[in-house]
Amino acid sequence: MIRYILQRFGYMVVTFFVIVTLTFLSMKLLPGTPYRNAAKMTKEQIANLNATYGLDKPIPVQYLKYVGNMLQGNLGESFQYDGRPVTQIIGEKFPISIELGVEAIILGVVVGLLLGIFAGLKRNTIWDYSSMVIAVLGISIPSFIFAALLQYWLGVKYQIFPIAYWETPANRILPAISLSTVVIATVARFMRTEMVEVMQSDYITTAEAKGITTMQIIFKHSIRNAIIPVITILGPLFVNIITGSLVIEKIFAIPGIGEQFVTSIYTNDYPMIMGTTIIYSAMFILIIFIVDILYGVIDPRIRLAGGK
Repeated sequence: MIRYILQRFGYMVVTFFVIVTLTFLSMKLLPGTPYRNAAKMTKEQIANLNATYGLDKPIPVQYLKYVGNMLQGNLGESFQYDGRPVTQIIGEKFPISIELGVEAIILGVVVGLLLGIFAGLKRNTIWDYSSMVIAVLGISIPSFIFAALLQYWLGVKYQIFPIAYWETPANRILPAISLSTVVIATVARFMRTEMVEVMQSDYITTAEAKGITTMQIIFKHSIRNAIIPVITILGPLFVNIITGSLVIEKIFAIPGIGEQFVTSIYTNDYPMIMGTTIIYSAMFILIIFIVDILYGVIDPRIRLAGGK
């Protein structure tokens, strides 16, 4: 198990630095300059600013300096916010995105599990087909479409919930529902498939032959075994929720890191784009690492190559 953990940790570190490198190089390919009013500046003024921020140095030198600062917790200063540290801006906005993501993932997992379990137990019935139609719609239709529909019907037309901002608990309902649709659909589909497979397995047949009640079979054997593969997708789903909040935060005027990231792209705020991407990537890789370890603990039979 120790070897397995160390192996996964090694992959995590390598993957992280590959992402940092590719993101840094991609920033150099962006057109334009990161300076406001650059069109009104002279070439000398732009050259002075490049020298101030170290953008006149060779790319390998810039890269090594950035990585060195990153390892010390310094992600640079924002061009858009007149030199404010990127870490400070992220520290203010990221908790809002995390809070929205947690609410969406909890709602999505609970509803998705219920739909998946129900569909698996009622296989090939109208309830099964209805649940899968909901799952297909949730995967096929982008979350921003749901967001626009919810805003119109529940916000504008019937005025049940506020349509924007992040001021009261009521403001969080529509964004959370919009983000949770993909989670509901994905979890329901996975859970339904696993429930059908588990209910047809030999040990379920044996349990039925022993006279164990249906409720005991469902809760003690079926759900417990069917939910294991679902756990592996929760990590990526959570990160997808956070990254997927980019558009949702913009639609609902939520002052999270997603909304800030979109603004940074418009303004070519390289340090902010880099810093946000690094935080997203680190979180994604860390969650995948944790899920891998938990999956191995929950089901000891599962080890990746070389993990034994």
